Amino acid sequence: MKLLPALLLLACQVTWSVHAADLQPAILAKVDADYPRLFDLYRHLHTHPEISFQEVQTAARIADELKQAGFEVTTKFGGNGIVGVLRNGPGPTVLVRTDLDGLPVLEETGLPYASKARTKDDKGNDVPVMHACAHDIHMASFIGTARVLATLRAGWSGTLVFIGQPAEERVGGAKSMLAAGLYTRFPRPDFCLALHAASDLPAGTIGYTEGYALANADTVDILVRGVSGHGAWPHMTKDPIVLSAQIILGLQTIVSRETSPTDPAVVTVGSIHGGTKHNIIPEEVRLQLTLRSYSDEVREHSIAALKRIVRGQALAAGIPEKLMPVVEVSEEGAKSTFNDPALTKRLMGAIGQAVSEGNLVAKQPVMGAEDFGLFGRTEPKIPICMFWLGTITKESVTESIKTGKTLPSLHSSKFAPVPEPTLKTGVTAMTAAVLELVGKK
Repeated sequence: MKLLPALLLLACQVTWSVHAADLQPAILAKVDADYPRLFDLYRHLHTHPEISFQEVQTAARIADELKQAGFEVTTKFGGNGIVGVLRNGPGPTVLVRTDLDGLPVLEETGLPYASKARTKDDKGNDVPVMHACAHDIHMASFIGTARVLATLRAGWSGTLVFIGQPAEERVGGAKSMLAAGLYTRFPRPDFCLALHAASDLPAGTIGYTEGYALANADTVDILVRGVSGHGAWPHMTKDPIVLSAQIILGLQTIVSRETSPTDPAVVTVGSIHGGTKHNIIPEEVRLQLTLRSYSDEVREHSIAALKRIVRGQALAAGIPEKLMPVVEVSEEGAKSTFNDPALTKRLMGAIGQAVSEGNLVAKQPVMGAEDFGLFGRTEPKIPICMFWLGTITKESVTESIKTGKTLPSLHSSKFAPVPEPTLKTGVTAMTAAVLELVGKK
């Protein structure tokens, strides 16, 4: 009986192979022919980035591209989100997501089409804007995939739901689109797919991770309060700097002594600010933290333990109740992304045939965060898969390995994907993945 699921999966893959053999030359020809137009779109998006919650022009451009491809498009959904639907007979419904937003980063790539855009953030600060996480690559690959699939309707049957999600960098867009009724106002998907640029993989390759791929991420602010006074008379004060130091050390035990060694978790204090002068004990100190984990159980325990340790340290220091530290967990926390193992295996079989199995790279999960995982968490849960898209030259990777030189990472001002092999591979891989699910068997 245990052989049955494996045999069914093998049957699906073999069936797709026959189907792919028919469509693969057409797919590659369409990708090659569309590349100049696709690069123009990528260059425009790269030059005109918009930060989270401001993606008005970006969303309008992507919506227009989807309409031209034949999709029924709804705009301003869940903020600046867009939803494109292409119905093509009976069959599965597949959701494909791209993110729309850039980052407040000053581009230093030296590219001829480098962003010079600036804007006001939600606090009124003048900030530069760059697609430092390669969402422009995501969008161009997304549109390229939509175009190819729209022209190959004779080869598949089902429904495509292509969504442009705002505010991924602020992990708010997926939540707002789901809250607006994404799964009730539009066809509920049977599968959800996305790709993400990788800054450490050569262009032409696809990385994949079965199971947990990206982490829960929570932002925590702690206001440590005390009684100020002269540094020469510390016994007349309640020193929030000393208390903050004890809290920081105490928080390290959440991972080292309260979490199973087999459950990954991170507690990082990234900022501590307090005091104004050498000989003055201040009234307060502010701490900023990030918490990372994969399972919801570890996440919930880490937050609860943090609150307990902070209060316990304050009580031990003799802080009165009215001056207890204030702990705020941001609502912008991201939930982990769990790639359905069976779906991921199935898709990698199809993508491997499309881009060559030698270009598939198994990747370890990372503690970076995304809000794509939310699309699979609604009840009943939906199988999801996000895979990695290589973006840099093989020579860069070889040099990095040889010399130890660090490559520009995602969110770096110097991160510059190589467009042609990256976009062609992104479109080919995502088209193969979608056809694996809706292709005529």
